[in-house]
Amino acid sequence: MTDKQAHVTHQADVTTNESGELLLENQVCFSLYSAANAIIRAYRPLLDAIDLTYPQYLTMMVLWANDGINVKDMGAKLHLDSGTLTPLLKRLETKGLLDRKRALTDERVREIWLTEAGKALKDKAKTIPYTMFCKSELPFEELAALKSTCDKLLNTIN
Repeated sequence: MTDKQAHVTHQADVTTNESGELLLENQVCFSLYSAANAIIRAYRPLLDAIDLTYPQYLTMMVLWANDGINVKDMGAKLHLDSGTLTPLLKRLETKGLLDRKRALTDERVREIWLTEAGKALKDKAKTIPYTMFCKSELPFEELAALKSTCDKLLNTIN
């Protein structure tokens, strides 16, 4: 078979999907997408109980660990741009969970501080990670390896 014939054969395989490159079930991205959606659905009843959406929960976790963080650093931790983060912070502020304040050292910088209600919500959320771990029915080692692989993939793609 000549190189030209091999190329034509390969193109025919891709076009007819016989080679598998375009089969949905062979796509890593689809498995990640589907798993992420399933995880978020599993979180929903737990987060409904504390009146948070999944993105709000992630934001609160950053604040519980970094009270007083500036908006830019929060966006970096959450991998969100300011256009996505600002409305999210406004909704949490409306719920009385945080305050957005100007930094004392630089008035252009906005800092995010937990309110007493935001701090108290942490106690209500403490059982969520364990509940989700139990729902996964996977050994801790497998979940840790999965997280590590996802982190590597994110760092490689970004």
